[in-house]
Amino acid sequence: MIGYLKGNVLSASDGVVLLETGGVGYELVCSGAAFAKLVTDKKGEVYTSMQVREDGVTLFGFVSPEEKNMFLKLISVSGVGPKLGIAVLSGMNLGELAAAIASSDIRGLCSVKGLGKKTAERIVLELREKVTDLPAPAAGAPAPVQSAQGEEEDAVIGLMSLGYTRTESARAVRAAIERGAAGVEQIVLSALKNM
Repeated sequence: MIGYLKGNVLSASDGVVLLETGGVGYELVCSGAAFAKLVTDKKGEVYTSMQVREDGVTLFGFVSPEEKNMFLKLISVSGVGPKLGIAVLSGMNLGELAAAIASSDIRGLCSVKGLGKKTAERIVLELREKVTDLPAPAAGAPAPVQSAQGEEEDAVIGLMSLGYTRTESARAVRAAIERGAAGVEQIVLSALKNM
């Protein structure tokens, strides 16, 4: 079982990265965050999960052990396969996903492309108790304030998860910010209107 890889990016497209490590190229289907980080840095590390199916073996890549663990929890839910699990992690960051599950936010979960209401309800039902072991902010600690640069990167990742290239996404996000959009959701919506 391959659990971690570190190396150089040989190629990347549509959420799939070819990562060369030790003279071997590993094809990874990555979460949005892992894909963006690897493509930007042209090298890096990923935590991996190998899924064996009747039609082949697929290696999935994640930016952190916590993201990998959430993926494993998601695919343990009936009706959620690895591709949908990656789509969910690409459509929402880990904190948003955990909050949506813990608060039974079905509508928020259904905003992920390909995730229907019944599957979202099943995810909440089966994982609500299991997401409580994710790290939560300390009591009394101020909520993290996301920098403008962090919002811009999250918006770019959001557009990439919809199938746009990094270049297209970055250009559209910059234009949306110049038009006065603020906050990840508003930036993404403004960018989509003009793509």
